[in-house]
Amino acid sequence: MSRTCDLTGKRRLVGNKVSHAKNRTKTTQKPNLQMKKVFDPETGQTIRLRLSTKAIRTLDKVGSLSKFLRKYRHLFEA
Repeated sequence: MSRTCDLTGKRRLVGNKVSHAKNRTKTTQKPNLQMKKVFDPETGQTIRLRLSTKAIRTLDKVGSLSKFLRKYRHLFEA
């Protein structure tokens, strides 16, 4: 499984670590992903998702999964 957030699509960032002597080595920054069971009261379903901690905070703020999907539908349109 790839380490991406199921809702926001966050994934690892790749960059260079630069030393004082300007030597460059590849480094990655991985998102803080957690497995979370999310209950949606509108549909009555519990869904197990791999979410970033920022997505979990946003879900708590918005209220439910259905409200999150309506508010951030631009993230899911192709």
